[in-house]
Amino acid sequence: MASSRPALIALTALAPVSWGTTYAVTTEFLPADRPLFTGLMRALPAGLLLLALARVLPRGAWWWKSAVLGALNIGAFFPLLFLSAYRLPGGMAAVVGSAGPLFVAGLAALLLGQRPAPRTLLTGAVAAFGVSLVVLRAAGALDALGLLAALAATVSMSAGTVLTQRWGRPAGAGPLALTGWQLTAGGLLIAPLAFLVEGAPPALDGRAAGGYLYLAVANTAVAYWLWFRGIGRLTATQVTFLGPLSPLTAAVVGWAALGQALTPVQLVGMGLAFGATVAGQIGARPTPPRQVAAAVRKRAERPGHPPLPLDALGADREPFPVRRASTGERSARAGWGVVNKPGARP
Repeated sequence: MASSRPALIALTALAPVSWGTTYAVTTEFLPADRPLFTGLMRALPAGLLLLALARVLPRGAWWWKSAVLGALNIGAFFPLLFLSAYRLPGGMAAVVGSAGPLFVAGLAALLLGQRPAPRTLLTGAVAAFGVSLVVLRAAGALDALGLLAALAATVSMSAGTVLTQRWGRPAGAGPLALTGWQLTAGGLLIAPLAFLVEGAPPALDGRAAGGYLYLAVANTAVAYWLWFRGIGRLTATQVTFLGPLSPLTAAVVGWAALGQALTPVQLVGMGLAFGATVAGQIGARPTPPRQVAAAVRKRAERPGHPPLPLDALGADREPFPVRRASTGERSARAGWGVVNKPGARP
């Protein structure tokens, strides 16, 4: 497992690297001023494609869990991100988004029992500072609505990341199915908003069709599958520290493909952000599902807290990955997933 961890981190990192190409593809290939339609074309076709490949639908509580995760990671995140990018100057949305590791560290402590180390908080601050040097430009006063949208987008994605790890996935459903559920739910949430705000879809030429095809398949279906796969096997904080690779990739693509210059200050910022990304991967180990459930149960047993249903502890989820064993064998393993069966008392 140890030898495969660098490969797992590298594969997960391909997701934010792919997302870093979104700006160049959007400006060079897609119709202007259609952010919601672009979000819809990213999410819904990708989700339906993955559903067709996985051939697994949610069951029971996973209908509403998929809707919640789809709203946080896709349906709310995409519109808020585009709104902030349109209303904030000079990459400010990327700077706010780079604070994601700090939000995830706080939410992971609250929901997963993963207390953030001082090194994690310091590394998160360095990553945000490095990204700010890369993308921030001098501009006028900040737009309050844009700033709130950027903060809401960051909190939404952070909450989705932490809940994805806390809930895991149900037995019989792999990362492909889980990703398909979320993208489809998020796309269905964006669809009515896109038609109400932006009207009928624009006419597409071959160039735009190719851009949307890239966004739907490589930039969304494959990238989010890698992202949620990584969330299931790494810590939430560890995964979100890969996020700064997105604005760094955007800066490199802008320099290589669009002729945008990189200043010495930007190069220093890229070094700081990349160093923080690497540092965020060192020494972290995922919290076993049993420990996550124990932390949630302990918090629920405090005075004034109502008892939690078994499903809230993640007892219906599939641990990552385990050999099928008897109930006695699983009960003896302190480091593996929750062994209570649905219907049993915790």
